[in-house]
Amino acid sequence: MSYRRFRELPAALGARAAHAFEAVLRRIPSVRRRLEAQYDVLLAELEPGLKPYRNERPSCLRLPSTGRARAEILAEMERLATRETPRWRDGYVSGAVYHGDAEHVAFLNQVYALNAQSNPLHADLWPSIARYEAEVVAMTAAMLGGGPGVCGTVTSGGTESILLAMKTYRDWARERRGIYHPEIVVPHTAHAAFDKAAQYFGIRLVRVPVGADFRVDVAAVRRAITRNTIALVGSAPSFPHGVIDPIAELAALAHDHAVGMHVDACLGGFVLPWARRLGYSVPPFDFAVPGVTSISVDTHKYGYAAKGTSVILYRTEALRRFQYYVVADWPGGLYVSPTLAGSRPGALSAVAWAALVSIGEAGYLDATRRILETAREIRAGIEALPDLRVLGDPLWVVAFSSPRLDIYRVLDQMSRRGWNLNGLHHPPAIHLCVTLPHTQPGIAARFLADLRDSVAAVRREPRGSGGMAPVYGMAASLPFRGVVSDLLRRYLDMVYRA
Repeated sequence: MSYRRFRELPAALGARAAHAFEAVLRRIPSVRRRLEAQYDVLLAELEPGLKPYRNERPSCLRLPSTGRARAEILAEMERLATRETPRWRDGYVSGAVYHGDAEHVAFLNQVYALNAQSNPLHADLWPSIARYEAEVVAMTAAMLGGGPGVCGTVTSGGTESILLAMKTYRDWARERRGIYHPEIVVPHTAHAAFDKAAQYFGIRLVRVPVGADFRVDVAAVRRAITRNTIALVGSAPSFPHGVIDPIAELAALAHDHAVGMHVDACLGGFVLPWARRLGYSVPPFDFAVPGVTSISVDTHKYGYAAKGTSVILYRTEALRRFQYYVVADWPGGLYVSPTLAGSRPGALSAVAWAALVSIGEAGYLDATRRILETAREIRAGIEALPDLRVLGDPLWVVAFSSPRLDIYRVLDQMSRRGWNLNGLHHPPAIHLCVTLPHTQPGIAARFLADLRDSVAAVRREPRGSGGMAPVYGMAASLPFRGVVSDLLRRYLDMVYRA
Protein backbone atom coordinates (compact mmCIF):
# COMPACT_ATOMS: atom_id res chain seq x y z
CA MET A 1 0.00 0.00 0.00
CA SER A 2 1.39 3.45 -0.93
CA TYR A 3 1.97 6.05 1.80
CA ARG A 4 -0.63 8.29 0.17
CA ARG A 5 -3.24 5.55 0.38
CA PHE A 6 -2.18 4.83 3.96
CA ARG A 7 -2.83 8.44 4.90
CA GLU A 8 -6.24 8.32 3.23
CA LEU A 9 -7.32 5.26 5.19
CA PRO A 10 -8.99 7.04 8.15
CA ALA A 11 -11.28 9.04 5.87
CA ALA A 12 -12.05 5.96 3.79
CA LEU A 13 -12.77 3.75 6.79
CA GLY A 14 -14.62 6.20 8.98
CA ALA A 15 -13.50 7.28 12.44
CA ARG A 16 -14.63 4.19 14.37
CA ALA A 17 -13.25 1.68 11.85
CA ALA A 18 -10.01 3.65 11.53
CA HIS A 19 -9.54 3.53 15.31
CA ALA A 20 -10.06 -0.25 15.30
CA PHE A 21 -7.66 -0.67 12.39
CA GLU A 22 -5.02 1.39 14.18
CA ALA A 23 -5.40 -0.69 17.34
CA VAL A 24 -4.75 -3.84 15.33
CA LEU A 25 -1.68 -2.33 13.68
CA ARG A 26 -0.20 -1.26 17.02
CA ARG A 27 -0.55 -4.78 18.42
CA ILE A 28 1.82 -6.13 15.76
CA PRO A 29 5.18 -6.58 17.59
CA SER A 30 7.32 -5.21 14.76
CA VAL A 31 5.12 -2.12 14.40
CA ARG A 32 5.11 -1.57 18.15
CA ARG A 33 8.91 -1.86 18.35
CA ARG A 34 9.39 0.67 15.55
CA LEU A 35 7.01 3.10 17.20
CA GLU A 36 8.70 2.79 20.59
CA ALA A 37 12.10 3.38 18.98
CA GLN A 38 10.80 6.50 17.29
CA TYR A 39 9.25 7.75 20.55
CA ASP A 40 12.60 7.27 22.30
CA VAL A 41 14.46 9.25 19.66
CA LEU A 42 12.03 12.18 19.73
CA LEU A 43 11.81 12.33 23.53
CA ALA A 44 15.58 12.09 23.94
CA GLU A 45 15.89 15.27 21.86
CA LEU A 46 13.35 17.08 24.05
CA GLU A 47 14.51 15.91 27.48
CA PRO A 48 17.55 18.22 27.95
CA GLY A 49 15.36 21.28 27.55
CA LEU A 50 12.83 19.98 30.06
CA LYS A 51 15.37 18.77 32.63
CA PRO A 52 18.17 21.37 32.58
CA TYR A 53 18.86 21.09 36.33
CA ARG A 54 19.13 17.32 36.55
CA ASN A 55 22.95 17.27 36.73
CA GLU A 56 23.30 20.32 38.98
CA ARG A 57 22.15 18.76 42.23
CA PRO A 58 20.78 15.41 43.44
CA SER A 59 17.05 14.94 42.95
CA CYS A 60 14.80 14.76 46.03
CA LEU A 61 13.33 11.30 45.61
CA ARG A 62 12.23 10.87 49.23
CA LEU A 63 11.74 13.10 52.24
CA PRO A 64 15.03 14.25 53.79
CA SER A 65 15.70 12.72 57.19
CA THR A 66 15.77 16.23 58.60
CA GLY A 67 14.30 19.29 57.01
CA ARG A 68 16.53 21.65 55.04
CA ALA A 69 17.09 25.16 56.27
CA ARG A 70 14.53 27.61 54.96
CA ALA A 71 17.22 30.09 53.92
CA GLU A 72 18.91 27.37 51.86
CA ILE A 73 15.63 26.45 50.16
CA LEU A 74 14.85 30.07 49.36
CA ALA A 75 18.35 30.64 48.00
CA GLU A 76 18.00 27.67 45.64
CA MET A 77 14.61 28.81 44.42
CA GLU A 78 15.91 32.32 43.88
CA ARG A 79 18.77 30.99 41.74
CA LEU A 80 16.35 29.04 39.54
CA ALA A 81 13.92 31.94 39.24
CA THR A 82 16.77 34.28 38.32
CA ARG A 83 17.71 31.96 35.46
CA GLU A 84 14.15 31.52 34.18
CA THR A 85 12.82 35.07 34.48
CA PRO A 86 14.71 36.89 31.69
CA ARG A 87 13.13 34.92 28.86
CA TRP A 88 9.55 35.93 29.64
CA ARG A 89 10.46 39.31 31.13
CA ASP A 90 12.31 40.29 27.94
CA GLY A 91 9.38 39.37 25.69
CA TYR A 92 10.58 36.11 24.12
CA VAL A 93 7.43 34.14 24.98
CA SER A 94 4.05 33.82 23.26
CA GLY A 95 1.34 34.32 25.87
CA ALA A 96 2.14 32.61 29.22
CA VAL A 97 3.02 35.84 31.07
CA TYR A 98 0.56 38.62 30.34
CA HIS A 99 1.76 41.50 32.51
CA GLY A 100 5.12 40.84 34.14
CA ASP A 101 5.86 44.33 35.48
CA ALA A 102 7.95 43.96 38.66
CA GLU A 103 5.91 46.42 40.71
CA HIS A 104 2.62 44.80 39.69
CA VAL A 105 3.94 41.31 40.51
CA ALA A 106 5.29 42.49 43.88
CA PHE A 107 1.89 44.02 44.72
CA LEU A 108 0.06 40.80 43.85
CA ASN A 109 2.55 38.82 45.95
CA GLN A 110 1.77 41.06 48.94
CA VAL A 111 -1.94 40.48 48.46
CA TYR A 112 -1.38 36.73 48.27
CA ALA A 113 0.69 36.70 51.48
CA LEU A 114 -2.05 38.55 53.37
CA ASN A 115 -4.63 35.93 52.34
CA ALA A 116 -2.45 32.81 52.15
CA GLN A 117 -4.45 30.81 54.72
CA SER A 118 -7.91 31.57 53.34
CA ASN A 119 -10.22 28.99 51.77
CA PRO A 120 -13.50 29.92 50.04
CA LEU A 121 -14.97 26.58 51.14
CA HIS A 122 -15.24 28.13 54.59
CA ALA A 123 -17.04 31.36 53.77
CA ASP A 124 -17.94 31.84 57.43
CA LEU A 125 -14.24 31.97 58.41
CA TRP A 126 -13.15 34.16 55.48
CA PRO A 127 -16.14 36.32 54.45
CA SER A 128 -13.68 38.71 52.83
CA ILE A 129 -12.90 36.08 50.18
CA ALA A 130 -16.60 35.59 49.45
CA ARG A 131 -16.84 39.34 48.97
CA TYR A 132 -13.82 39.42 46.66
CA GLU A 133 -15.19 36.60 44.52
CA ALA A 134 -18.66 38.13 44.26
CA GLU A 135 -17.19 41.47 43.21
CA VAL A 136 -14.82 39.88 40.67
CA VAL A 137 -17.84 38.19 39.10
CA ALA A 138 -19.88 41.43 39.15
CA MET A 139 -17.10 43.56 37.63
CA THR A 140 -16.42 40.99 34.91
CA ALA A 141 -20.12 40.67 34.08
CA ALA A 142 -20.53 44.45 33.81
CA MET A 143 -17.52 44.60 31.45
CA LEU A 144 -19.14 41.94 29.23
CA GLY A 145 -22.56 43.48 28.79
CA GLY A 146 -24.16 41.75 31.73
CA GLY A 147 -27.42 43.24 32.94
CA PRO A 148 -29.60 42.28 35.91
CA GLY A 149 -29.48 38.58 36.63
CA VAL A 150 -26.11 37.84 35.00
CA CYS A 151 -24.07 35.93 37.55
CA GLY A 152 -21.22 33.44 37.84
CA THR A 153 -18.41 31.99 39.93
CA VAL A 154 -14.64 32.22 40.15
CA THR A 155 -12.78 29.11 38.93
CA SER A 156 -9.18 27.91 38.73
CA GLY A 157 -8.70 28.73 35.03
CA GLY A 158 -10.24 28.67 31.59
CA THR A 159 -10.35 24.89 31.40
CA GLU A 160 -12.38 24.63 34.61
CA SER A 161 -14.69 27.42 33.46
CA ILE A 162 -15.39 25.52 30.24
CA LEU A 163 -15.78 22.19 32.04
CA LEU A 164 -18.28 23.69 34.46
CA ALA A 165 -20.30 25.33 31.71
CA MET A 166 -20.61 22.06 29.79
CA LYS A 167 -21.50 20.16 32.97
CA THR A 168 -24.14 22.81 33.67
CA TYR A 169 -25.74 22.42 30.24
CA ARG A 170 -25.67 18.63 30.55
CA ASP A 171 -27.51 18.68 33.86
CA TRP A 172 -29.91 21.41 32.72
CA ALA A 173 -30.82 19.46 29.58
CA ARG A 174 -31.29 16.25 31.54
CA GLU A 175 -33.68 17.83 34.03
CA ARG A 176 -35.52 20.32 31.83
CA ARG A 177 -35.59 18.49 28.48
CA GLY A 178 -35.06 14.82 29.31
CA ILE A 179 -31.87 14.56 27.22
CA TYR A 180 -29.72 11.59 28.27
CA HIS A 181 -27.38 11.49 25.25
CA PRO A 182 -26.20 15.11 25.18
CA GLU A 183 -24.27 16.69 22.32
CA ILE A 184 -22.43 20.00 21.98
CA VAL A 185 -21.61 21.59 18.63
CA VAL A 186 -18.21 23.29 18.56
CA PRO A 187 -15.95 24.79 15.88
CA HIS A 188 -12.95 22.76 14.74
CA THR A 189 -10.84 25.55 16.27
CA ALA A 190 -12.53 25.50 19.70
CA HIS A 191 -10.26 24.99 22.70
CA ALA A 192 -9.26 21.45 23.64
CA ALA A 193 -11.02 21.96 26.98
CA PHE A 194 -14.34 21.26 25.24
CA ASP A 195 -13.02 17.87 24.21
CA LYS A 196 -11.93 17.29 27.80
CA ALA A 197 -15.39 18.27 29.06
CA ALA A 198 -17.01 15.87 26.59
CA GLN A 199 -14.79 13.02 27.78
CA TYR A 200 -15.26 13.79 31.47
CA PHE A 201 -19.03 14.29 31.40
CA GLY A 202 -20.20 11.80 28.78
CA ILE A 203 -21.11 14.39 26.17
CA ARG A 204 -20.81 13.78 22.44
CA LEU A 205 -18.58 16.42 20.85
CA VAL A 206 -19.69 17.41 17.34
CA ARG A 207 -16.94 19.37 15.61
CA VAL A 208 -17.83 21.49 12.59
CA PRO A 209 -15.48 23.09 10.04
CA VAL A 210 -14.32 26.68 9.82
CA GLY A 211 -14.22 28.71 6.64
CA ALA A 212 -11.30 30.24 4.77
CA ASP A 213 -11.35 33.08 7.32
CA PHE A 214 -11.01 30.50 10.16
CA ARG A 215 -14.42 31.48 11.60
CA VAL A 216 -16.92 28.70 12.17
CA ASP A 217 -19.25 27.78 9.30
CA VAL A 218 -22.71 28.72 10.62
CA ALA A 219 -24.49 26.62 7.99
CA ALA A 220 -22.50 23.58 9.17
CA VAL A 221 -23.50 24.34 12.75
CA ARG A 222 -27.16 24.50 11.71
CA ARG A 223 -26.91 21.10 10.03
CA ALA A 224 -25.19 19.58 13.07
CA ILE A 225 -27.97 20.46 15.53
CA THR A 226 -30.09 17.49 16.62
CA ARG A 227 -32.72 16.78 19.25
CA ASN A 228 -29.84 15.88 21.60
CA THR A 229 -27.95 19.16 21.19
CA ILE A 230 -27.62 20.96 24.51
CA ALA A 231 -25.32 23.87 23.57
CA LEU A 232 -23.49 25.63 20.77
CA VAL A 233 -20.00 27.09 21.21
CA GLY A 234 -18.17 30.04 19.69
CA SER A 235 -14.75 31.56 20.43
CA ALA A 236 -13.94 35.22 21.02
CA PRO A 237 -11.29 34.83 19.80
CA SER A 238 -10.09 31.31 18.99
CA PHE A 239 -6.79 30.28 20.54
CA PRO A 240 -5.11 29.08 17.32
CA HIS A 241 -5.80 31.96 14.94
CA GLY A 242 -7.09 34.81 17.10
CA VAL A 243 -10.30 35.33 15.11
CA ILE A 244 -13.80 35.81 16.49
CA ASP A 245 -16.54 33.40 15.50
CA PRO A 246 -19.90 34.88 14.31
CA ILE A 247 -21.36 34.90 17.81
CA ALA A 248 -24.56 36.78 16.94
CA GLU A 249 -25.49 34.25 14.23
CA LEU A 250 -24.67 31.31 16.49
CA ALA A 251 -26.67 32.81 19.35
CA ALA A 252 -29.68 33.28 17.07
CA LEU A 253 -29.47 29.61 16.13
CA ALA A 254 -29.19 28.63 19.79
CA HIS A 255 -32.21 30.76 20.68
CA ASP A 256 -34.29 29.30 17.85
CA HIS A 257 -33.51 25.74 19.02
CA ALA A 258 -33.83 26.55 22.74
CA VAL A 259 -30.29 25.39 23.54
CA GLY A 260 -27.39 27.00 25.38
CA MET A 261 -24.92 29.34 23.71
CA HIS A 262 -21.46 29.43 25.28
CA VAL A 263 -18.88 32.04 24.29
CA ASP A 264 -15.31 31.08 25.07
CA ALA A 265 -13.78 34.51 25.77
CA CYS A 266 -11.05 33.13 28.02
CA LEU A 267 -8.43 34.77 25.81
CA GLY A 268 -10.32 37.86 24.71
CA GLY A 269 -12.71 38.82 27.48
CA PHE A 270 -10.36 41.38 28.99
CA VAL A 271 -9.24 42.76 25.59
CA LEU A 272 -12.25 43.00 23.28
CA PRO A 273 -14.39 45.41 25.36
CA TRP A 274 -11.49 47.86 25.55
CA ALA A 275 -10.54 47.33 21.89
CA ARG A 276 -14.07 48.37 20.96
CA ARG A 277 -13.75 51.47 23.16
CA LEU A 278 -10.50 52.29 21.34
CA GLY A 279 -12.25 52.21 17.97
CA TYR A 280 -11.25 48.78 16.71
CA SER A 281 -13.82 46.73 14.81
CA VAL A 282 -15.12 44.17 17.31
CA PRO A 283 -18.21 42.14 16.35
CA PRO A 284 -20.90 41.50 18.98
CA PHE A 285 -19.86 38.66 21.27
CA ASP A 286 -21.02 39.20 24.87
CA PHE A 287 -24.27 39.31 26.88
CA ALA A 288 -25.47 42.24 24.77
CA VAL A 289 -26.19 39.54 22.17
CA PRO A 290 -29.59 37.91 22.78
CA GLY A 291 -29.18 34.16 23.00
CA VAL A 292 -25.74 34.16 24.65
CA THR A 293 -26.26 32.21 27.86
CA SER A 294 -22.73 31.79 29.25
CA ILE A 295 -19.24 33.24 28.85
CA SER A 296 -15.87 32.02 30.12
CA VAL A 297 -13.20 34.69 30.67
CA ASP A 298 -9.78 34.43 32.30
CA THR A 299 -8.74 36.95 34.92
CA HIS A 300 -5.29 35.36 34.93
CA LYS A 301 -4.63 36.28 31.29
CA TYR A 302 -5.38 39.83 30.20
CA GLY A 303 -7.08 40.54 33.53
CA TYR A 304 -3.47 40.52 34.83
CA ALA A 305 -4.19 38.50 37.97
CA ALA A 306 -1.90 35.71 39.16
CA LYS A 307 -2.17 32.31 37.50
CA GLY A 308 -5.06 30.26 38.78
CA THR A 309 -8.28 32.25 38.36
CA SER A 310 -10.99 32.57 35.73
CA VAL A 311 -14.68 33.47 35.73
CA ILE A 312 -17.63 31.55 34.32
CA LEU A 313 -20.69 33.76 33.78
CA TYR A 314 -24.33 32.77 33.20
CA ARG A 315 -27.36 34.67 31.94
CA THR A 316 -29.45 33.61 34.98
CA GLU A 317 -29.05 32.28 38.49
CA ALA A 318 -31.41 29.45 37.59
CA LEU A 319 -28.89 28.20 35.02
CA ARG A 320 -25.92 28.66 37.37
CA ARG A 321 -27.53 26.39 39.99
CA PHE A 322 -26.97 23.40 37.69
CA GLN A 323 -23.22 24.00 38.14
CA TYR A 324 -23.29 23.48 41.91
CA TYR A 325 -22.47 20.21 43.65
CA VAL A 326 -24.68 19.52 46.66
CA VAL A 327 -24.79 16.59 49.10
CA ALA A 328 -27.56 16.77 51.71
CA ASP A 329 -27.22 13.33 53.35
CA TRP A 330 -23.48 12.90 53.98
CA PRO A 331 -22.53 11.84 57.54
CA GLY A 332 -19.89 14.58 57.48
CA GLY A 333 -22.58 17.25 57.32
CA LEU A 334 -24.20 19.37 54.64
CA TYR A 335 -21.82 19.84 51.71
CA VAL A 336 -22.02 22.28 48.83
CA SER A 337 -19.33 23.31 46.38
CA PRO A 338 -19.72 25.74 43.49
CA THR A 339 -16.80 24.40 41.41
CA LEU A 340 -14.93 21.15 40.76
CA ALA A 341 -12.59 21.68 43.71
CA GLY A 342 -13.64 21.67 47.32
CA SER A 343 -10.94 23.58 49.15
CA ARG A 344 -9.52 26.36 47.02
CA PRO A 345 -6.76 28.97 47.50
CA GLY A 346 -8.69 32.06 48.55
CA ALA A 347 -5.52 34.09 48.15
CA LEU A 348 -5.80 33.75 44.37
CA SER A 349 -9.33 35.16 44.45
CA ALA A 350 -8.09 38.07 46.56
CA VAL A 351 -5.31 38.65 44.03
CA ALA A 352 -7.81 38.67 41.16
CA TRP A 353 -9.91 41.29 42.95
CA ALA A 354 -6.82 43.39 43.72
CA ALA A 355 -5.64 43.23 40.11
CA LEU A 356 -8.99 44.40 38.74
CA VAL A 357 -9.51 47.28 41.14
CA SER A 358 -5.89 48.46 41.02
CA ILE A 359 -5.80 48.59 37.21
CA GLY A 360 -9.26 49.95 36.54
CA GLU A 361 -10.78 50.95 33.21
CA ALA A 362 -8.04 53.43 32.36
CA GLY A 363 -5.36 50.81 32.98
CA TYR A 364 -7.05 48.19 30.81
CA LEU A 365 -7.60 50.71 28.03
CA ASP A 366 -3.94 51.69 28.05
CA ALA A 367 -2.71 48.08 28.15
CA THR A 368 -5.03 47.10 25.29
CA ARG A 369 -3.91 50.07 23.19
CA ARG A 370 -0.25 49.13 23.61
CA ILE A 371 -0.88 45.46 22.82
CA LEU A 372 -2.95 46.13 19.70
CA GLU A 373 -0.49 48.68 18.34
CA THR A 374 2.39 46.23 18.85
CA ALA A 375 0.42 43.40 17.24
CA ARG A 376 -0.37 45.60 14.24
CA GLU A 377 3.36 46.30 13.77
CA ILE A 378 4.20 42.59 14.03
CA ARG A 379 1.43 41.55 11.66
CA ALA A 380 2.54 44.09 9.07
CA GLY A 381 6.11 42.82 9.33
CA ILE A 382 5.03 39.22 8.82
CA GLU A 383 2.85 40.14 5.85
CA ALA A 384 5.88 41.83 4.27
CA LEU A 385 7.73 38.49 4.12
CA PRO A 386 6.86 36.72 0.84
CA ASP A 387 7.43 33.25 2.32
CA LEU A 388 4.84 33.75 5.10
CA ARG A 389 1.08 34.20 5.18
CA VAL A 390 -1.00 35.56 8.08
CA LEU A 391 -4.07 33.41 8.77
CA GLY A 392 -7.44 35.11 9.13
CA ASP A 393 -7.83 38.69 10.33
CA PRO A 394 -6.43 38.69 13.88
CA LEU A 395 -6.13 41.63 16.27
CA TRP A 396 -3.40 40.45 18.65
CA VAL A 397 -2.99 36.65 18.35
CA VAL A 398 -1.13 36.53 15.03
CA ALA A 399 -0.95 33.12 13.35
CA PHE A 400 1.07 32.57 10.20
CA SER A 401 2.00 29.71 7.88
CA SER A 402 4.12 29.27 4.77
CA PRO A 403 3.05 28.01 1.35
CA ARG A 404 6.65 27.12 0.48
CA LEU A 405 8.65 26.36 3.64
CA ASP A 406 8.29 23.86 6.48
CA ILE A 407 6.83 26.23 9.06
CA TYR A 408 7.95 23.94 11.90
CA ARG A 409 11.56 24.43 10.82
CA VAL A 410 10.93 28.16 11.13
CA LEU A 411 9.57 27.47 14.63
CA ASP A 412 12.78 25.62 15.53
CA GLN A 413 14.93 28.40 14.11
CA MET A 414 13.06 30.92 16.25
CA SER A 415 13.57 28.66 19.28
CA ARG A 416 17.32 28.71 18.64
CA ARG A 417 17.13 32.49 18.78
CA GLY A 418 15.47 32.33 22.20
CA TRP A 419 11.78 32.54 21.23
CA ASN A 420 9.09 30.32 22.72
CA LEU A 421 6.23 30.35 20.21
CA ASN A 422 3.14 28.18 19.74
CA GLY A 423 3.13 25.55 17.02
CA LEU A 424 -0.26 24.88 15.43
CA HIS A 425 -1.55 22.33 12.97
CA HIS A 426 -4.54 21.78 10.69
CA PRO A 427 -3.08 23.76 8.96
CA PRO A 428 0.59 23.81 10.03
CA ALA A 429 1.33 27.26 11.45
CA ILE A 430 2.89 29.29 14.26
CA HIS A 431 1.32 31.98 16.35
CA LEU A 432 2.50 34.78 18.60
CA CYS A 433 0.07 35.84 21.31
CA VAL A 434 1.08 39.45 21.98
CA THR A 435 1.20 40.48 25.64
CA LEU A 436 2.43 43.50 27.59
CA PRO A 437 6.07 42.29 27.68
CA HIS A 438 6.07 42.51 23.87
CA THR A 439 5.14 46.19 24.03
CA GLN A 440 8.53 47.13 25.46
CA PRO A 441 10.64 49.26 23.09
CA GLY A 442 12.42 47.21 20.46
CA ILE A 443 10.75 43.85 21.10
CA ALA A 444 8.58 43.86 17.97
CA ALA A 445 11.56 44.87 15.81
CA ARG A 446 13.69 42.12 17.38
CA PHE A 447 10.98 39.53 16.72
CA LEU A 448 10.69 40.53 13.07
CA ALA A 449 14.45 40.57 12.57
CA ASP A 450 14.78 37.10 14.09
CA LEU A 451 11.86 35.88 12.00
CA ARG A 452 13.47 37.17 8.80
CA ASP A 453 16.73 35.41 9.74
CA SER A 454 14.86 32.20 10.60
CA VAL A 455 13.02 32.17 7.28
CA ALA A 456 16.28 32.77 5.45
CA ALA A 457 17.95 29.91 7.36
CA VAL A 458 15.16 27.48 6.46
CA ARG A 459 15.26 28.61 2.85
CA ARG A 460 19.00 27.84 2.76
CA GLU A 461 18.64 24.50 4.57
CA PRO A 462 15.04 23.26 4.36
CA ARG A 463 15.76 19.82 5.86
CA GLY A 464 17.18 20.48 9.29
CA SER A 465 16.82 18.14 12.24
CA GLY A 466 15.98 18.20 15.94
CA GLY A 467 13.72 20.39 18.04
CA MET A 468 9.94 20.26 17.89
CA ALA A 469 9.73 20.08 14.09
CA PRO A 470 9.79 16.26 13.97
CA VAL A 471 7.08 16.04 16.63
CA TYR A 472 4.77 18.47 14.85
CA GLY A 473 5.65 16.86 11.54
CA MET A 474 4.59 13.48 12.89
CA ALA A 475 1.33 14.93 14.24
CA ALA A 476 0.57 16.57 10.90
CA SER A 477 1.46 13.64 8.64
CA LEU A 478 0.32 10.50 10.44
CA PRO A 479 -3.20 9.38 9.57
CA PHE A 480 -4.02 8.01 13.03
CA ARG A 481 -4.30 10.07 16.20
CA GLY A 482 -3.49 7.21 18.58
CA VAL A 483 0.21 7.21 17.73
CA VAL A 484 0.56 10.92 18.45
CA SER A 485 -1.53 10.54 21.61
CA ASP A 486 0.85 7.82 22.80
CA LEU A 487 3.79 10.14 22.20
CA LEU A 488 2.14 12.93 24.19
CA ARG A 489 1.45 10.58 27.09
CA ARG A 490 5.11 9.56 27.11
CA TYR A 491 6.03 13.23 27.07
CA LEU A 492 4.05 13.73 30.29
CA ASP A 493 5.69 10.63 31.76
CA MET A 494 9.02 12.31 31.10
CA VAL A 495 7.87 15.60 32.67
CA TYR A 496 7.03 13.78 35.92
CA ARG A 497 10.22 11.74 35.99
CA ALA A 498 12.51 13.21 38.67
